[in-house]
This record gives sequence, C-alpha cells and structure tokens, in this order.
Amino acid sequence: MSPYVAQRNGRAATAEDLAPLAFTGFAHFTAMQVRDGRIRGLDLHLDRLRSASLELFGEALPDDRIRSYVREALKSGPADVSLTVTIHLPGDLEVLVRTRPPASGPAGPLALTAVEHERFLPAIKQTGETAKTYFRRQAVAEGFDDAAFADRQGRLSEATIWNLAFWDGDTVVWPEAALLRGTTMGIVQRRLEGLGVPQRLQEVTLADLPGLGGAVVMNSWTPGITVRRIGPAPLPEAPSFVETLHRAYETEPLVRP
Repeated sequence: MSPYVAQRNGRAATAEDLAPLAFTGFAHFTAMQVRDGRIRGLDLHLDRLRSASLELFGEALPDDRIRSYVREALKSGPADVSLTVTIHLPGDLEVLVRTRPPASGPAGPLALTAVEHERFLPAIKQTGETAKTYFRRQAVAEGFDDAAFADRQGRLSEATIWNLAFWDGDTVVWPEAALLRGTTMGIVQRRLEGLGVPQRLQEVTLADLPGLGGAVVMNSWTPGITVRRIGPAPLPEAPSFVETLHRAYETEPLVRP
C-alpha cells in the first residue's frame, strides 16, 4: 500500500471526488516540500490560497481548516513529502490535499529557451495551464531543459514552473513583469533582507543578459538552480550567488501546520 495520499476535505478522495478537477480545471493550488513534518513559508502558502480563492470564487476558507487538512494528510505518512493543496468549487469550496515523494529538482546548470508568452491571471497558481507543459516539451525537443517566458514588451518574467532571479555581482535582481510570485521567492526575498543582501526590481530582456553575472530558477523544490543560458545568451554560473540564495532560504524556520 502506498504511504502517499489524496484526500478531499480530510478524507480519502474517490474517483468521483476528483472528476470535477479532471473535467473543468477551474481551480488553484499551492505546492510545498515537507521535511520532518514541517514546512517553510507556511504563511505564504496560506496567503496564496486565500487571495486566489477570493479572486476566483469570491470567498475563501479559514486558514485553520486548510491547516487541519494538511495535518490529516501528513498524519500517517512519511516525514518528508511533496504536498499540494488544491481548491476548487464544484458546489461549495473543496480542498484536495495530495502527497507524493519528496523532490529537490534537477541538478543544473540549465539551458532555457525563450518564448513569448503571457499567462492569464499570472498572480494565481492555476491548474490546467496547457501552455506551460507545451512550451516545456517544445524546449526539450529543441535541446533545452525548459522554457523562460518573455512578454510582448520583451521583458523576461518567469519560466514554466519556476521564478527567475538574476545577479549583477552584488545585488539580486528580480524581473519586473507580470508573474506568479512564488512562495520560495517570497521566503528568499524576506530572508535576504534580513541578511542585508541588496535586492532590486528591474526589467530584464534578452539584450540585458550579457551585462548580468548569473541567473537561477527557483520553486518549491529549491531556492536556486543555476541557469547557464537563456535563448542565445550564455550566463556565468555564479556559485556565490547560488550559495547566497540557499543560505537565505535555510534561515527560514520550518513550522508545523
């Protein structure tokens, strides 16, 4: 029997429970890594779920109820898991919590192709975004590891399932464009501030990349995987940049749901 679960509102989910998600896809979610039964940035995950529910459905569930569903999913499973919380509205608001084996992402360094794409409602982490999978598959077919998105103004925003961050040798540069602000991004930003590491928001285009000293992707798997290339532009690996991001992330305490 698998130690991992799929639960609807705190109870084992059936195929009938999952059908609305499979056939409509009108839902949002957050993804996290659980270590020793604890989570970094839990407040950011709860904020994400609350604001997305209000935007999509006009209502949101109490944080305590979502935390109780997460606790239930973790109760009898491994101490380390990947966990997603998905909220949808088949009638009343429903919460699907799913656990899977823990993940840490690819080793890198990664090569990203650059494609023009602007996500609908980019501030919401949505289910059923076909474009992300399509562009990632196309990138791999072309010999890249993944794809980065540029908007119609040519500004780099994010990658398929990643946030982007850049380095100028002294300051962490976050791309200025419409994008999903990841929970790991939020953790790193507040922890870098606490460490006194300079940060700034800046429009970044492909033409700007030769003047930068490094780039990474980050998501719930990791606070930084080196990017060695975006489109035609090579980037230096900048190990001190990656180390700074990881150090900042690790100062965020793990908390129990």
